[in-house]
Amino acid sequence: MSESLHLHFEDLENGQVLQLGAIAVDEAGVEAFVERFAPGWDTAYGAPDAMVYALWSRLAAEKASGWAQTKVLAVDGLRFMRNPPPGELLRGRMTVMGKDPVGDEKGIVIAQHDLLDEGGRLVFGCLTRALFVRR
Repeated sequence: MSESLHLHFEDLENGQVLQLGAIAVDEAGVEAFVERFAPGWDTAYGAPDAMVYALWSRLAAEKASGWAQTKVLAVDGLRFMRNPPPGELLRGRMTVMGKDPVGDEKGIVIAQHDLLDEGGRLVFGCLTRALFVRR
C-alpha cells in the first residue's frame, strides 16, 4: 500500500502499522508550555503529560491531513508511561486494530496510537476511532 494522498477506508488493513513521523521534545518548548499551561510543573521531570499529548496530537493530525479521514470520533484509554526529557526524539505509530463499514460511503477505523522514545520504550499510548471515507 502506498501512502498516497487520500488514504481511504479500504486502503487500511487490520494489523497494519503506519508510521506517524517523529518530533523532538524541545527544551524551549517545554519551558514555554509549562509556563503557559502547567504552572508549578518542575521541568526536571521532563515534558508534562499534557505536552506529550499535544506532541502526539500534532503528529497524528499532520499525518492524517493526507487521508480521507473526516473526523476523529474518540480518543480513549490514554496511557502516560513516562515524561520525556528535553532533547528526546519521539516517534509515532498507528496500528489498525479494527474496521467497521458504516453504509456505502464511510467506515470507522479503530487504531492504537503509540509514541516511542529513542530506545523504543512506550512514552504515550491511546486508542482512537476515526471516520474514513469509502471509495
